[in-house]
Amino acid sequence: YKGDADWKPIAAVKNNPRMHIPVFGNGDVNTPERAVEMRDEYGLDGAMIGRASIGAPWFFNQVKHFINTGEHLAAPSISERVEIARRHLQMSIDWKGEVLGVFETRRHYTNYFKGIPHFKEYRMKMVTSDDPKDVFAAFDEVQEKFGDMVVPDFK
Repeated sequence: YKGDADWKPIAAVKNNPRMHIPVFGNGDVNTPERAVEMRDEYGLDGAMIGRASIGAPWFFNQVKHFINTGEHLAAPSISERVEIARRHLQMSIDWKGEVLGVFETRRHYTNYFKGIPHFKEYRMKMVTSDDPKDVFAAFDEVQEKFGDMVVPDFK
């Protein structure tokens, strides 16, 4: 994950006059503006989004909204983020069972709640517990304490 993605070779394939298929680019699409840049500056048909969506599944809606309107979609409130994290954990448990479901969702919590001041206490509860009830209880605490707070996604 070093350096910047070079979209020029992808654009060269897309802009080849013999090319008549959709071509999508990937790499460094971490803001809605970067997705638009792929389309407008490089002529690509779409952008694949990877790491920017880890712990921020709302990023896809933000990109779509920006492409359609040219405006940023408001960042989700902490309360909305808690509901997303809660749903993610429950879906993971339903799919993989309690042990693996709890374990595999841990890495997302830092991003779900990025920007909350003095969050370490809650994050530690979320990432050290093996019992989903404890994780859901930590979500409840975060929602109660920070629920109406909105943390901007982009600088």
